[in-house]
Amino acid sequence: MRWLMENRADLARYITLLKKRDVHHEDGRDERDRQSSGQRLSRTESSETESSEMENAELESGGRRRRHAHHLLAIPSRERLQRMLRYMLDEREFLSPYGIRSLSRFHRDHPYTLIYDLNEPERRVAYTPGESDTALFGGNSNWRGPIWFPVNFLLIEALERYGHFYGNTLSVECPTDSGRMMNLTEVAREISSRVTRIFLPNELPNGAASSAWQGEDRRFADDPHWRDLVLFHEYFHADTGRGLGASHQTGWTALIASLIEDRWRDTRNEK
Repeated sequence: MRWLMENRADLARYITLLKKRDVHHEDGRDERDRQSSGQRLSRTESSETESSEMENAELESGGRRRRHAHHLLAIPSRERLQRMLRYMLDEREFLSPYGIRSLSRFHRDHPYTLIYDLNEPERRVAYTPGESDTALFGGNSNWRGPIWFPVNFLLIEALERYGHFYGNTLSVECPTDSGRMMNLTEVAREISSRVTRIFLPNELPNGAASSAWQGEDRRFADDPHWRDLVLFHEYFHADTGRGLGASHQTGWTALIASLIEDRWRDTRNEK
């Protein structure tokens, strides 16, 4: 971290050091480190106003309760993180039945518009949950609303790290305005559960199994030659989970294997 503070001032000015200390930690050491770096290293308000709670917090680890001295290098403070999650976990905004949308659903009825020259046509970006309605960027629609695996996987991993740091000292509503409070580890699991819903089969009235990614293509549910053949699509419809774009993207979409494995492990541990 010292190298970053001394050599990347452009990034260091935005970084917040969140710290959870045990009772033997020397408070002066961090202040000396901050002064020697010559850069702004700010602590979150929560780590100062709630120091007694944070210093003595205990987190679950390996089935036993024990003390930790956790450090988290983060851009958002505790308060900013809470404000951001309120939007991200709102089903009217980013939270979809199948993960986190790449663009808020709010922009379906309120497109973002830009007019930079009165002699030029208006530029606008609207929420597009599925196929693109414009030829811009080759018709690629990853960033206009669909579920895209790189975004979701990185969000899940980041929330797991925040959850490890904050433990039960930070809970948020998930979904927003639902009244259900979750710590950040539980939020990560909730998003992961929604993403895996794209691939996990649902039993149909005729006894066949259908997954959201298949959409209305019945071959993958009914035809014995196609059944159980899974395609890793490029991105997925944010409202239906249907697979879109290239159908053999075995790169980032293959991350679903890791999420399903984690879900299986959590289920096994609960038993």
